[in-house]
Amino acid sequence: MPIISYCNENDFHIQREKGESHHMRKLFVPFIFVLVLLLSACGTNSTKDTTGDANASKESTSSNTDSAGASSESESGTFTYQSESGPVEVPSHPQRVVVLTRFLTGNVMALGVPLVGVDEMSKENPNFKEKLANTEAVTDESLEKIIELNPDLIIGLSDIKNVDKLKQIAPTVTYTYGKVDFLKQQLEIGKLVNKEKEAQAWVDDFDARSKKVGEEIKAKIGANATVSVIETFNKQLYVYGEKFGRGTEILYDQFGLGMPDKVKEATKKDGFFAVSNEVLKDYMGDYVIFSKNADEDNSFQNTETYKNIDAVKNNRVFEADAKAFYFNDPLSMEYQLEFFIEHFLGK
Repeated sequence: MPIISYCNENDFHIQREKGESHHMRKLFVPFIFVLVLLLSACGTNSTKDTTGDANASKESTSSNTDSAGASSESESGTFTYQSESGPVEVPSHPQRVVVLTRFLTGNVMALGVPLVGVDEMSKENPNFKEKLANTEAVTDESLEKIIELNPDLIIGLSDIKNVDKLKQIAPTVTYTYGKVDFLKQQLEIGKLVNKEKEAQAWVDDFDARSKKVGEEIKAKIGANATVSVIETFNKQLYVYGEKFGRGTEILYDQFGLGMPDKVKEATKKDGFFAVSNEVLKDYMGDYVIFSKNADEDNSFQNTETYKNIDAVKNNRVFEADAKAFYFNDPLSMEYQLEFFIEHFLGK
């Protein structure tokens, strides 16, 4: 007999409620579990999204920071060069340089820095002519032309005109001619154009090579032999002392060759001295370097006075092209060294 018959209505309801309650508990537990899983998944995705957004934001910020840093570095691609007249902010890698003095053109060229403007005399140098064919001729007074060239660096000597106006066009650095020797001058230009290592390498190499050649020359012509340097310029004949281009730096400093006493005394003040053909013999050494301008009056060479000078009679006058011999930059010095090797040593 069914048990239910023994139960009253209340008992039945109670048992039914208990049974439904038990059944509901069975259904509720897995439902809660599923709900928890769903919420957990949503939470994870939300966390991932939030974290992803945060990471994306961080990456974006980092990227922007890097970009800003690169931009800042690019925009501030300059450094401070300590010039004679004080600190100057100059480009780290100059690409459009104007040189307003023939005495420094070759220094910049030797370091492979692009030139957009140079003086006329530099363009006439046979050693530079081809390389400067597309470079404009300018002076310290051709301001409009310099502006059109859009230079990022201007270099000149300390006595150039319009220096304040030039500084408004581009960073302008000037040097006093002869303040330092040719080796130190190249190092300074190397610092200026951010190529100090290259400049130092040339200085070390040339210093060693030229001194070695000097020893060979002295061994051949005698340690006490003297050398003079003469030149015709602007309808005048000159003799030159130390550190005045035309090979003097190599002959007297690098080679250690002697200079006639008369020349030493006469050139002590200015580095050069004007002489006449009549007294030229008093200034001529055992060997003579004649920096000859073909477009000058060189008729003195046809006089008996000149022909009777010992160096002339002994074929010890070596003629060089003055336009290629004026300067003391690395390119000119290399040319001069080869000239001396050929004429003194016959190599």
